[in-house]
Amino acid sequence: MLGSIKGPQDVKRLSVEELPRLAGEIRDVLVDACARFGGHLGPNLGVVELTIAVHRVFDSPNDPVIWDTGHQSYVHKLLTGRAAGFEALKQEGGLSGYPSQAESEHDFVENSHASTALSYADGLAKAFKLRRDRDRDRERTAVAIIGDGALTGGMAWEALNNIAAVKDLPVVIVVNDNGRSYSPTIGGLASHLSSLRVNRRYEDMLDYVKDKLGNVPVLYDALHGFKKGVKDVLAPQVMFEDLGLKYVGPIDGHDEQAMEAALRQARDFRGPVIVHALTQKGRGYTPAENHDEDQFHSPGAFDRVTGAEKPKGRIWTNVFSEELVRLGKERDDLVAITAAMLHPTGLNAFAEAYPDRIYDVGIAEQHALTSAAGLALGGLHPVVAVYATFLNRAFDQLLMDVALHRLPVTVVLDRAGVTGDDGASHNGMWDLSILQVVPGLRIAVPRDGDRLTELLREAVEVTDGPTVLRFPKGPVAEPIEPVGRLGEMDLLRAPEGAAEGGPDVLLVGVGPMAQVCMDAAVLLDAQGISATVVDPRWVKPLDEALALAASAHKLVAVVEDNGRVGGVGDAVARLLRDADVDVPVRTFGIPQRFLDHAKRAAILGQIGLTGQDLARQITEAVAKRSSPVEPARH
Repeated sequence: MLGSIKGPQDVKRLSVEELPRLAGEIRDVLVDACARFGGHLGPNLGVVELTIAVHRVFDSPNDPVIWDTGHQSYVHKLLTGRAAGFEALKQEGGLSGYPSQAESEHDFVENSHASTALSYADGLAKAFKLRRDRDRDRERTAVAIIGDGALTGGMAWEALNNIAAVKDLPVVIVVNDNGRSYSPTIGGLASHLSSLRVNRRYEDMLDYVKDKLGNVPVLYDALHGFKKGVKDVLAPQVMFEDLGLKYVGPIDGHDEQAMEAALRQARDFRGPVIVHALTQKGRGYTPAENHDEDQFHSPGAFDRVTGAEKPKGRIWTNVFSEELVRLGKERDDLVAITAAMLHPTGLNAFAEAYPDRIYDVGIAEQHALTSAAGLALGGLHPVVAVYATFLNRAFDQLLMDVALHRLPVTVVLDRAGVTGDDGASHNGMWDLSILQVVPGLRIAVPRDGDRLTELLREAVEVTDGPTVLRFPKGPVAEPIEPVGRLGEMDLLRAPEGAAEGGPDVLLVGVGPMAQVCMDAAVLLDAQGISATVVDPRWVKPLDEALALAASAHKLVAVVEDNGRVGGVGDAVARLLRDADVDVPVRTFGIPQRFLDHAKRAAILGQIGLTGQDLARQITEAVAKRSSPVEPARH
């Protein structure tokens, strides 16, 4: 049946009796695809019936459907003509794991950072309303599905406050509540009240009563209080109506017909309405339903029958997790903060060891940083662990609430640099650029697991300002032992027999790029080009010994797993200029564009961050500088 679904119109044509079969097929496809390569399985198993109902009630893409976060959109993809090829989800050349405008007109925004859908919907609905009023445009409704933790972000509540201020704004907000905190409201009276609250005649009657009884506030307040009192007994989620939003629910999100009925009521109200759907994360796949940690939120590849994940090996996150637990034992002033990423960032081990010293603030990175500032002001040393891409959301707090006060807060950035599979929005390619402007901030970039433990210890010893430690996604790199030191930097390779005039190239390998530089140095040596390799360890501030080392070479090449603009390469060039060292600097990093999803290794190859590519480009650069300049012809 799923193979015949080419778009939402095909979903609308199905009979009610056919829908359970469609839901079953969708779940089979979801499990099969995620078992092969991993993916956000649990959240999508929980929104199957909900998504079917959305596409039977609304007219996508005329009515834009926006997912928050976008990892809940797999079922939406299947129902909008993308079932063919779904088995290559998140693979190079295959479907994205998030909404993608390049894939379909049904994907309005490419959102994977949480708590944004309501702001998108607010703007879209205002545009629809203005165009309808001005140009007699056809009626359109902005549909926002928000859940899986996205409502814990403050931006969502800012949007709700604005949406509620426009009473005829065509917005339907579906709250996908998979937290299992509430029971559906059942029974004829409850259903009647849900219908009543989105009945325009009922609203007109209340307005009429208010106008007529405006001079008798006690009587009107008593009537309004009775109405709210009845609702409070039946539906605890009156918070939304206190904001001025109409509320329908809670609804069983797996009862497709109940969801359709609620969504039709909300759509026909022609004003902002909340539809509260209760769903079960991992629904229909026993291993996910029984997975206590997170109901298979985002597993790697796994055995479809047993649900057992395939071994990942030792990853960077493991090294950080273990060392932080050791540090926690040594220092009782060490506390940790996560923004709804306890297990992915490795803080679960710290939480188990020191449950009174861990704080999960939800999807609220801004609050996390300022709360960390408060903890530091209170005499503690907070360690805030987030994905590198999500630090962007808390830049102002790091700058003005932490750094301005020179507070000892350590920020640990997991998934820094190219992450790959999750696409453009998850690459942590911005931090080494945006953090360069923060006064007093120190940044450490380990090249391997040994250096990670070493630099983490150094970071939490800093007492006069914030520190940042960043490392990539995936298997931890093999150790590279230094052959010496240059100031506080590690000397990884010194050329044995440099040509007359000193070594040719100084390779500055930032973190994991040190191995790329080592590989390139071997290839350069075979071309008769001598190369020194150093690892700065701390890239902000840079060690002044780097300028002295550069002065003994003919070319400096900085290699970093970050955007080329404003990163470490630019900082090295500035350091040399300030020291009057007249040696050219070449920067090798991530091109300043949004990258398509693929494996990390594949992307690094595409953008030229491999030993072979680096050696070729440096060979060409050295050759150009060695070529004699022809005299000008007159």
